[in-house]
Amino acid sequence: MAQDVSPTGPGPREIPIPRIQGPLGNLPGVDQLPVRREMPDVMLMNDGTRVTTRAQWERRRQEIKRTLAYYAVGQMPPAPGNVKGQELQSELVLDGSVKYRLVRLTFGPERKLFLHIGIFAPLTGGPFPAIVLQAGTPPGAPALPRLPQGPNQGRGEDVLLLVGRPPAPEPGAPAAGRGGRGFGAEPTAQSVASQRAGVFRRGYALVVFNPNDCAEDTTLRNSDGSWAFRTTRFYPAYPGYDWGILAGWAWGASRVADYLEHDPAIDAKKLIITGASRNGKSSMVAAAFDERLMGAPVVTGGGGIGAYRFAGPRKSETLDIMQKKYPNWFSPNLHEFWGQREKLPFDQHWFLALAAPRPFIALEGMTDTISLPQAVQQSVLA
Repeated sequence: MAQDVSPTGPGPREIPIPRIQGPLGNLPGVDQLPVRREMPDVMLMNDGTRVTTRAQWERRRQEIKRTLAYYAVGQMPPAPGNVKGQELQSELVLDGSVKYRLVRLTFGPERKLFLHIGIFAPLTGGPFPAIVLQAGTPPGAPALPRLPQGPNQGRGEDVLLLVGRPPAPEPGAPAAGRGGRGFGAEPTAQSVASQRAGVFRRGYALVVFNPNDCAEDTTLRNSDGSWAFRTTRFYPAYPGYDWGILAGWAWGASRVADYLEHDPAIDAKKLIITGASRNGKSSMVAAAFDERLMGAPVVTGGGGIGAYRFAGPRKSETLDIMQKKYPNWFSPNLHEFWGQREKLPFDQHWFLALAAPRPFIALEGMTDTISLPQAVQQSVLA
């Protein structure tokens, strides 16, 4: 269909997303906010006071979290406080030097939510620092049914112009709905351990989970315009929260950390969260909002580490591109800033501010077209 998209903002034919009234209430909308061409100051409190003491910084951190939750990623539910794990299977891999365990976590209201994680740890020594990798379904875990993609997902079109199911696949096309393994062919504990053998040689454990088991990565919408991903996984248990998909993945990573705090093979004071592209974005969110996690995102692109105010050169992903293609990843309140990024009351350096002083590494590709290292540099400097 012909696209009706304004170059400076959302298209007039967009079908709106029904609003979810979150616990933060209402903060000022784009029409109530001033233009800020400079990067919003991390150390300037909402009342104009400059942060000079640790106590002030702790209060400022809460202001930053509130702003990022409301405008950037959506409002996440609190930690459930009831995560439990059941080991389903275990085996030795890499000639007996590494032990693999498949664990089913349960948590949330009445502990009805679940998440499978795979834990690889050297057999001797420990406890080990752990890399938490957002990738594919852990070996031996069931691949959960998946919703189809939205009708124009991945086409560079405004996904809010359409509601409904995508067209039927062409005859002979691969069936959709059970993808997202992330390790190539059907993974085994041995094959994954072989891929990541350097991790264990360096004295780390590796913990893997499929973020799509937390929030389904689809722009599919229900007949009332709401996102279909909110009908599955973690979302039905928390209907009063407007968290987007990136926040759902980050919240899932925090539940993994809840379990690892009590795993004797893991040094819970040394947990690293990582992932590439969209999983890199959620790694950044997780490291910002969970003080137990050190961030190591990889090539995050738009909505990642690079400042929105500097994105765009070299065909890099901008706020507008993200709100056109993947508004489901973010807070619903971010969409109105399409074409008005200089009215954002934050920028992506605020995520880094929350992660400090924990170690954080941002890996970018100099020839990657979606990510702009110069925008990442501006976030670091700010």
